[in-house]
Amino acid sequence: MEKNLSYGEDYQYIPATSLGSGTGREIRPDLYYHTIQIVNICLVGTPGTDEFVLVDAGMPHSADKIISVAEERFGSGRNPKAIILTHGHFDHVGAIVDLLEHWKDIPVYAHKSELPYLTGEKSYPKPDATVEGGMVAKMSPLFPVEPINLGTSVQALPEDGTVPYMPGFRWIHTPGHTPGHVSLFRDQDRALIAGDAFVTVKQEYLYRVFTQEQEISGPPRYLTPDWQASRESVRKLEALKPSVAITGHGVPMEGEALTRNLEKLARNFDQIAIPDHGKYIN
Repeated sequence: MEKNLSYGEDYQYIPATSLGSGTGREIRPDLYYHTIQIVNICLVGTPGTDEFVLVDAGMPHSADKIISVAEERFGSGRNPKAIILTHGHFDHVGAIVDLLEHWKDIPVYAHKSELPYLTGEKSYPKPDATVEGGMVAKMSPLFPVEPINLGTSVQALPEDGTVPYMPGFRWIHTPGHTPGHVSLFRDQDRALIAGDAFVTVKQEYLYRVFTQEQEISGPPRYLTPDWQASRESVRKLEALKPSVAITGHGVPMEGEALTRNLEKLARNFDQIAIPDHGKYIN
C-alpha cells in the first residue's frame, strides 16, 4: 500500500464542521453511526465482540477518533474484520491509510468500478463550483479528486452481492455520484446504508451543513457527474422501501418520514436534485 496521497498537515479542504460532529447514535442494536466533522461513518456488528465492520473511513486526520469510537463500542484492542467503502471520495477515505497502519492486515472492499480511484490509476472528475448552492459548493474546487493508492489492500466486492463480514446485507450498485458507488441493504429489517446516493442535508450550503437541518436531497451536486445514473440509483433504493437510512451526510431518517420523503425525491428527482446549471448537466 502506497501512502502517496494521504492528506498532509496542511489539509484544509473543508474548513467546516457540523453541530453533530463527534456524536453518534445506535440506529439498530448492531448498527451505529458517528459523525466526523461533516461526514458519517458506520460501525456494523454486535457491541462487545470483534465481529464488526467499518463502513467508510471519514475525513483526513480522523483515524484516532474512529479508532476511539470503535474501541468504545467493541472493546479495546479489537480490530474490524474489514472496511467497506461506499465510494472513494476524499471525505469517505480520508483516514483509511492511517487506519490500515493501525489495524494491520484487514481487507478493504469496494465495487470493482471504484478500484481505479483507490489504486492510484484514475482521478475523479473535477468538482463543479458552477452548480447553484452555497459556500460548500463554491469551495468545492479545493477538494482533492486525485486517487489514493491502497494497492493490494483493496479488493472488489463479491459478484454475488454479498458483503463480507456483514451477514444479511447485500450491496447494491448505485452509480452516478461515482461510477462504483454502492449502498448496503439488509432485507430482514430493511436497514439501508445509502452512502451518498442520496443524503439528508443540503450538502451544498454551509449553514445547513453546520446545523444539520434535515432535508432529503440527491447526492452532493458539486461532485456528481452523472445525473441520469443518479436518478436511477435513487429510484432503485426507493423501491426497496427502507425502514431507516443512514446517509453519508446528514442525520439518519426513518419510518414514515423516510418513506414519504424518499418517494418524493424519486418522483421529483429532476426538480429536487439536479442543478439548473452546471458542467455535468448535459
